[in-house]
Amino acid sequence: MARASWRAPLKREGQAEAWAGRLVRESRVPDPLDPLTTPGTPAAERSIDETLVRQLLRDQHPDLADAALRPIDSGWDNAMFRLGEEYAVRLPRRELAVAFLRHEQEWLPGLAQVLPVPVPTPLRTGRPSERFPWPWSIVPWLPGQTADVAPPASQQARPLADFLRALHRPAPANAPANGLRGVPLRKRAADLEARLDRLGRSTDRITPEIERVWQRALSAPETTRSDWLHGDLHPRNVLVQEGAITGIVDWGDVTAGDVATDLASVWMLLGDAGARDECLRQYGASPEQRARAEGWAVFFGAVLLDSGLVDDPRHAAVGEATLRRLAEDAIRE
Repeated sequence: MARASWRAPLKREGQAEAWAGRLVRESRVPDPLDPLTTPGTPAAERSIDETLVRQLLRDQHPDLADAALRPIDSGWDNAMFRLGEEYAVRLPRRELAVAFLRHEQEWLPGLAQVLPVPVPTPLRTGRPSERFPWPWSIVPWLPGQTADVAPPASQQARPLADFLRALHRPAPANAPANGLRGVPLRKRAADLEARLDRLGRSTDRITPEIERVWQRALSAPETTRSDWLHGDLHPRNVLVQEGAITGIVDWGDVTAGDVATDLASVWMLLGDAGARDECLRQYGASPEQRARAEGWAVFFGAVLLDSGLVDDPRHAAVGEATLRRLAEDAIRE
């Protein structure tokens, strides 16, 4: 795998976002005709603003239409607006996300009953209409900041393990299918290795340790179990207040498959190596699960860094930190 002649200096935890922001500015413009060039954040297919959301509320939920309303954030799939003090409105920003939102509407009410951490179970739903062609949700407002801004304390290793253990139970046969999450890592190898090659030429994060972790993950025995997964458990989908995890959001990728996909969150969320070990011990991860989880962490770290370098310093910072922690753990083995 090619290596860069220029290498960014190693950064400490608190410097990651500034480093990522500089690399975003310095990165080349992606070529849309090059399938190995990440496009960054997908473009919105619908313009969603406060006026539209207010009209939708007046049409379908008039008792909430006069509450204070303000935009909060837009991710790859959904736009979010805070509604009063108690609610948020969640609307797809591209057609691909419609199925994900329907998964949340169908499956989160049942999953929420067994989880020890609050989740934004839809309280009301919006129907497709002439104003907006897709379904949408009104969900509870959960307190906290995203974990990339407010990382969980090391003492959250056990609560995180408890959450994962509660979620990772056998899923029914009709659980949502997702060909990108919970699958054998070999099915993601071609995409990942293209990203690793790109990152190896533009950063210093694809070290021999990362390559060793990835190869070990590919060699680990695959599982035949099909358990519930969140599927996208990176720090911007985890809420934290005063060091404690207060909510797990964005369940659009919920699916069934290999729990190692979610166990990758240990390297995305916990900055302390001892806390990572403690979380995996409390969860009861087998050596094979840990190996596959490290592989998924390489995958998420590379995807977030690679795509984030195009236009999202926060994603890039999460990816950088994830890969650095994996390398640190590999060095101390």
